[in-house]
Amino acid sequence: MPNSRDRHPAVTTLPAVSQHNPWTTLGAEVRYENNWIRVVENDVINPAGNPGIYGVVHFKGVAIGVLPIDAEGCVHLVGQYRYSLEAYSWEMPEGGGSPSVSPVEEAKRELREETGLLARQWRELLRIHTSNSICDEHGVIYIAWDMDQTESEPEDTEDLIIIRMPFARVVDLVLDGAITDAMTVAAVLKAQLLAERGQLPEDVAKLMLGR
Repeated sequence: MPNSRDRHPAVTTLPAVSQHNPWTTLGAEVRYENNWIRVVENDVINPAGNPGIYGVVHFKGVAIGVLPIDAEGCVHLVGQYRYSLEAYSWEMPEGGGSPSVSPVEEAKRELREETGLLARQWRELLRIHTSNSICDEHGVIYIAWDMDQTESEPEDTEDLIIIRMPFARVVDLVLDGAITDAMTVAAVLKAQLLAERGQLPEDVAKLMLGR
């Protein structure tokens, strides 16, 4: 029997692939829409040539996240009950941004509204597709530091608890599964790796790593 090395050879770069869409869309119908999302049911022929349907949730906004690191190397985490999950969730400051506004400006707004923090230093950390099998939502996440504290301005849908926690402890909670929000998990782990590799500005990396 062939082994995995023969069937799946190891590579060091992503191979060039065709951008041809193997799905054929025969028709589409909007099944539901509100101010934030649109649910579309598509009649399709799948890559194997068989008919079927494919439901897609279109997000009208951009998912925005901020990993704020303060002068003591602590992350400001937001706790809130997530209606869709029927569970409480600890996350970095997050929200929806307008596609017509610069993502970093929307990130500054979210950080101020949820925590009252104003940051002088910003760096884009990553871009992410949050659940690409069923929706087209994409997110932009920043790391922010060198901050001042002002008053927060949460929306009326937000019943928030704000805590500060050392970055290393937040990493532990991600690894332990206590923090499960996808954007927060991705941001924390990438920030940790970049800091260890010397790929973040030295001042914020020192805060994060306690050096």
